[in-house]
Amino acid sequence: MEYKIVTEFAELESVCNQARESDVVMLDTEFVRIRTYYPKLGLIQLYDGEQLSLIDPLSISDFTPLQELLLDASVLKVLHACGEDLEVFQNSFGCMPFPMVDTQIMAAFLGHGLSTGFATLVEEYLGIELDKSESRADWVARPLTDKQLDYAAADVHYLWPLYFKLFAQVEAKDWWDATQQESELLMQKRIKSVNPDNAYLDIKGAWQLKRKQLAVLKPLATWRLNEALKRDLALNFVIKEQELWTIARFGLTKPKKMEEEGVDPRAIRRHGERIAAIVKRAQQTPEEEHPDKIERLMDFPGYKQAFKKLKDEVKKAAQHSGLANEFLASKKQLNQYLSWVWKYDRDPARLPDVMQGWRLELFGRNLDKLV
Repeated sequence: MEYKIVTEFAELESVCNQARESDVVMLDTEFVRIRTYYPKLGLIQLYDGEQLSLIDPLSISDFTPLQELLLDASVLKVLHACGEDLEVFQNSFGCMPFPMVDTQIMAAFLGHGLSTGFATLVEEYLGIELDKSESRADWVARPLTDKQLDYAAADVHYLWPLYFKLFAQVEAKDWWDATQQESELLMQKRIKSVNPDNAYLDIKGAWQLKRKQLAVLKPLATWRLNEALKRDLALNFVIKEQELWTIARFGLTKPKKMEEEGVDPRAIRRHGERIAAIVKRAQQTPEEEHPDKIERLMDFPGYKQAFKKLKDEVKKAAQHSGLANEFLASKKQLNQYLSWVWKYDRDPARLPDVMQGWRLELFGRNLDKLV
């Protein structure tokens, strides 16, 4: 397995231009995400069937050739389990690979579980056992070891034959269009527009709070998200979610009380005064401006019965299609559908997954008759 380490702009331009001559290329990234809000990119792997390149993002400042490749509609980009990779591309280069297909999704259309790993598929389809011991390596440390480089190169080297084996079977079963649709849906979900004003809705247990308490939680959650974005820090490294909820529930404004209720003393020392000021100001919010009480879907009348009907219909579709239940419609996707019906009055601008594309054709219309 030969590969080229790319550390200069001229080399990047050369390998990307060559890759654009191919109809399909393999892509992967290695990154680190422990304390940061955004993933830290450590390496980009690119393989066009002839040239395998390991691109060092820490030594190149101009990525125009790569961006042009990512957006070249004539070149299909193949990745595996690429949800976080898409986020990396968006954050690092302001774009995502298009068009794109995910081999994990391809495998799901062949009856594999939705979270089937790359090494598992390589062993099954190619008869090769991969060494995955470097998966938790520090990819932003330099220099990278030979073992790390070999590991990274293998991810795209073996992705090439795996993709073509999967493609032949997916096409034979007439799932290729559906695979492309599902890959496109995955990409759409990764294009996040963060709204700090709605951050409180993502706080676990927010539904338990009264409107007056939500009036405190809302600005606290907005502040925490803005702080995380500004400092590129994972949300819970600003202050833990449960601690934020506790402060809002009890309206805590004194450091001593915060500590008594289990708030981390380090968070209190760093942010205590700011948090207290936010709570005091929020407590003055007029009642008519308090956020609405959060309604849980499972508290709607008839939820259990409706969910069971939907689940049974999905089982029928799974038996008929040979696809896994969870792949056809997860619990989250069924709840998304019920929210669309009960909360959003079937708003066409908010179509749930089961009412789009291949799912609509396979079982979505039947689901819609049940509710």
